[in-house]
Amino acid sequence: MQNYDIKKERRHLYAPKHGRFEVVDVPRMTFLMADGHGDPNTSPAYRAVVKALFTISYAVRSVAKEKLGRKHTVGPLEGLWSADDLGVFKTRDKDAWDWTLMIVQPAWVNSAIVDEALDRVRMTQELGAGSDVRFEEFAEGRSVQVLHIGSYDDEGPTIARMHDEFMPAEGFTPRGRHHEIYLSDARRTEPSRLRTILRQPVSSAPG
Repeated sequence: MQNYDIKKERRHLYAPKHGRFEVVDVPRMTFLMADGHGDPNTSPAYRAVVKALFTISYAVRSVAKEKLGRKHTVGPLEGLWSADDLGVFKTRDKDAWDWTLMIVQPAWVNSAIVDEALDRVRMTQELGAGSDVRFEEFAEGRSVQVLHIGSYDDEGPTIARMHDEFMPAEGFTPRGRHHEIYLSDARRTEPSRLRTILRQPVSSAPG
């Protein structure tokens, strides 16, 4: 049985070059996702959502293999970030951050597969945040992205170069929410070695 790994199948989206800004067209894809607010380092809700997303994603993989005869690698954790005052990202006022965490699903996973996976999870354990997880399409479209290596708190200069230098030079303006894809397991990786894709949806500047 051939294994599907989105990081390999969509390398242009999940394996960018370190430090090199790239323009990509991100197609409509489906995700398990859940929303929250606050500092990801201290928020119990953040940890609960991460646990729920991975638990349900592994259950989805099991159901898909059993029902469809298709096998896949569970995708990486991703996050959409926003705030009423964007200045809090520069000041690192994490308590003011809004987030949507998500894990991409293969195209053949549908709501019936997800519903069965949820039923199986609920039979074996209590997931406080599990009821907040939804199965939803997300269409990002034209975006700028770059691979950042290092601590999450050191992303600021790279994001600033993306917004203040690369995007204006290419005739782009930002739209939508800042997007991060976490290729490393932060529990097992030194902060200096963390690999994170930083992505920003864009529109062509008027004029």
